[in-house]
Amino acid sequence: MTRIITAAALSAAAVLGACANPEAEPDLPSGRALFMENCASCHGADGRGDGPMARSLPRAPADLTRLRVAGKPFPAVHVMSYIDGYFRQDDLDPVMPEFSRVFTGPTLHVDTGDGLLTPTPQPLVALSEYLETIQEG
Repeated sequence: MTRIITAAALSAAAVLGACANPEAEPDLPSGRALFMENCASCHGADGRGDGPMARSLPRAPADLTRLRVAGKPFPAVHVMSYIDGYFRQDDLDPVMPEFSRVFTGPTLHVDTGDGLLTPTPQPLVALSEYLETIQEG
């Protein structure tokens, strides 16, 4: 019985010790900062597809202020998959670069709609959340 009590006390001490000295989370850029750094040159500072590089592209960049369909929730999972490159694997004439190697880092667990939590890079989640804030209509 003494061993059980000792083991429980040591476990409790370990848990309390971890809580008392939490590791500092890394400073991660905001979704807006990520957008301005990686997307605004083509999509424009307001996300309307009118960035300084837009005219030189073979196709106009998407107006990112119109991603939400009226009456439906913001398609965050689809947006993140598109940015990451997952939904564009078969695009034979890609204009938008694949950002899977850019938006990496610590992950968050995101419900992708099937009830399963999928580890997703925090910067990709932050960018998607920012895009949701600029939706019109």
